Order: sequence, then structure tokens, then C-alpha cells
Amino acid sequence: MSVDVVIVGCGGHGREIVGIVRAVNEVTPVQRHWRLRGFVDDRPAESNLKQVQRLDVEYLGPVSWLRDAPAGTHVVLGVGDPRVRRDLGDRVDAYRLPGAVLVHPAATLGVGNTVGDGVVVFAGARVTTNVRLGRHVHLNQNCTVGHDSVLADYVSVNPLAAVSGNCVLEPGVLIGTTAAVLQGLRVGAGSVVGAGACVVRDVPAGLVVKGVPAR
Repeated sequence: MSVDVVIVGCGGHGREIVGIVRAVNEVTPVQRHWRLRGFVDDRPAESNLKQVQRLDVEYLGPVSWLRDAPAGTHVVLGVGDPRVRRDLGDRVDAYRLPGAVLVHPAATLGVGNTVGDGVVVFAGARVTTNVRLGRHVHLNQNCTVGHDSVLADYVSVNPLAAVSGNCVLEPGVLIGTTAAVLQGLRVGAGSVVGAGACVVRDVPAGLVVKGVPAR
């Protein structure tokens, strides 16, 4: 039977996840389809609500709608910013609903990987082997994650970024578009690697680094 899923956040990132749900359903037996119930969002912009309507998806109400969600409903956090996503995750955890794991069929996950609750992998992303993805990690279009890396909870890797092998990205890290993290490095919790940057040494927690090499 199909499984209900609700997207939290109806901004652009959340609306992109609609496409992932539909792509997964296209290659999955009907009895295992995701049934997209709709979006929840506390303060949706009018423009986003119009786009949701164009996608033929329902706006269900504020995040508190999840309090009375039917048993077995899964959630996916449709927010790109790791800090905001973590705050939403703390709220949603109170409702004890499982996180949907969504992997676009045009993405590649190699062997021996561990995937946490609520992980979203967009089209074209590539994850090699023995990689650990924590809860609510988002791997955006055409990014790559190398062998034996650890991406902790709420990490985001933006489009075309490259995380090399044996790297550790601590909770809430954001790797910007086309950025690179070289092999064996650690990026501390909450840090941001700017778009196009190249990380050549460990990054302490809570920093924003940019440039080549990243500083």
C-alpha cells in the first residue's frame, strides 16, 4: 500500500522535492508509492502558494497540522538552509513522525552506505561507498560524496559541490555550489563553505570560509 508523505516548507526547495517524489513513484511498484498529502508551512508566501497550486499539490496548513496527522505519515523537511531545517526538525520530532528517505532514481548510491531518517538525494548526486549520511541530510543536484566520508545530521551539499573521501562534515554544515572539500578534512559544526571555494585544511566550527584556498 502507498505511504503518506508531507513536505514541511513550500518554498522553492520544498517544491523541488515534489519532483523527486513523483520520479521515485514512476520507477516503484504502485503498492509502494509515496502518496503526497501536501505541504505544511507556518508562513507561506503568496507566491509560493500559487506555485504549489500549479503543481496540483495541497497546502494543508501550519506545521502544527502534523500533530493530528494519520498514523504512518512520513515527513520530509523541504528547506535548504541547514540551520532552519534543524529548527524545523526539532519541532517535527515532537510529533514522532518518521522521516521519508527520498533518493531520485537519477542519483547513485554505492554499496555499504548508511542513510539516516529524512535524507533527500536529488537527481545526479553521486555517493560512492561506506558513506554515512545522518538525519535530514540533503544532497543537491550533481554533487558528489567520496568514500568513507561522514555527513552528520542536517548537512547540505549544494549543486555541483564535491566532498572527497574520508571527510567529516559535522552537524549543520553547508557546502556551497561548486565548492570542493579535499580528502581527509573535517568541517566543523554549523560552518559554511562558500560557493566555488576549495577547502584545503580543516575548518573549525561556526565559520564562513570562501575562496581558493578557502579562508
